[in-house]
Amino acid sequence: MRRFLPSGRAVAIAFGGVALAGGAYAVALETAVFSVRSIVIVGGTPRVQDELRQALAPELGRSLLRISASQIDRRAATIPDLVGVTYDRQFPHTLRVRVDPERPVLLVRRGGDTWLVSARARVMQQLRTAKLSSLPRVWVPKATAITVGATLPAAQGGIAAAAVAPIARHTFPTGVRFVRSSGSELTLVLRSGLEVRLGDLGDLRLKIAIARRILRAVGADASTSGYLDVSVPERPVVNARNSQVSSGA
Repeated sequence: MRRFLPSGRAVAIAFGGVALAGGAYAVALETAVFSVRSIVIVGGTPRVQDELRQALAPELGRSLLRISASQIDRRAATIPDLVGVTYDRQFPHTLRVRVDPERPVLLVRRGGDTWLVSARARVMQQLRTAKLSSLPRVWVPKATAITVGATLPAAQGGIAAAAVAPIARHTFPTGVRFVRSSGSELTLVLRSGLEVRLGDLGDLRLKIAIARRILRAVGADASTSGYLDVSVPERPVVNARNSQVSSGA
């Protein structure tokens, strides 16, 4: 058995190597060998990149080995335009951060004030004017409290954000002008005046797909008005005559 056991000298060398590696790691933690000298941000708008760079500024000078995901996430969480971030250590001195931005889908109007809201119903920022945006609108009572960075409650714009989030460009003949919400009943009003009545949020993607198919089948265009009710997907109803349209149309 002694032939197969390492010699005392080999064991000493092995332990010495481990101690040396541990000492080198400790030195790297406490010195400027791998200190962050630059932060590279990928993705997002220039404004979001600037805000994130400012939020991460305290990481400059820290060792790359000391930076953790929880620290980065905590600093990024202060920016309402972000879903989250991922990062890579690029030795010896660069921290590379990739942005996962919020996707704006809705404008919330409260009197003369306007806020930009994401697909997750998060308030991204307050806008000076709504005139420059083509996003759908929803109006909330003047007493509604709206805070940048907060998530809107369902009855105060949250449901409206959830309703328009799955709608891709060119889903309907024209864009959605505004969202009308009454309790759990949702209606999308297109720029042509056509109403797409969704009912509640149940089977939302199915309802939107059915509405899209029916509007294409009847040749709806930018001048089409009236309504399309898909609140019961199995029995959609189109126009003011309440004519029944098969969901397989």
